[in-house]
Amino acid sequence: MRILIVEDETGIANFLKQGLEEESFTVDVANSGDEGLEKALTGKYDLLLLDWMLPVKSGIEICTQFREKYKETPVIFLTAKDTVQETILGLKMGANDYVKKPFHFEELLERINVQLRSKSQELKELSIGQITLNLNTLTVFVEGKEISLTQKEFALLELLVRNKGKVCTRKEIIELVWDIHFDYNTSVIDVFINSLRKKLNITDKNNYIQTVRGVGYIAKEV
Repeated sequence: MRILIVEDETGIANFLKQGLEEESFTVDVANSGDEGLEKALTGKYDLLLLDWMLPVKSGIEICTQFREKYKETPVIFLTAKDTVQETILGLKMGANDYVKKPFHFEELLERINVQLRSKSQELKELSIGQITLNLNTLTVFVEGKEISLTQKEFALLELLVRNKGKVCTRKEIIELVWDIHFDYNTSVIDVFINSLRKKLNITDKNNYIQTVRGVGYIAKEV
């Protein structure tokens, strides 16, 4: 699971990043509102942690614009603002929860897990053509027959199918599946794509995973 923290207090941001990474989350941090909005709109996150008061753009502005593109991704506000009117405003703008500073990390972690559980319960399966992914058991079936995939193969397939009809760039794939955020030889992606095509019996006639030359890959119904 991938979380974006938008927080201008570096001490709090670093504390949260370390704590969440110890809980096996992948975490990105933005320290200003404009940087946070750019990452939120392009990064394909599973949850956002937003401070209310930020340089350049406020958390409310980020939440409002984020909701125009991503309707279901959970958003939790972290803020010292705690009046009823401010809480209602945050929820009206699309926030799922509201945590007042200062807070205990354990409480925040449980609130994050509640939001992610609710999200995962809404979507238990993904499918494309004859391929079905069970998100609860992390298993894959082709025409009802279970196919054995490695953890990375499953993560790669899930990313592509979740974004069915949209191109996943090589940069996005290497960051989201391998959590590598620097210049890297992405030929490893091609190796895994070839393995997936072989295991899932993908051919020219049922080419559910298509190459977009010079860009990345796209999952499409055929």
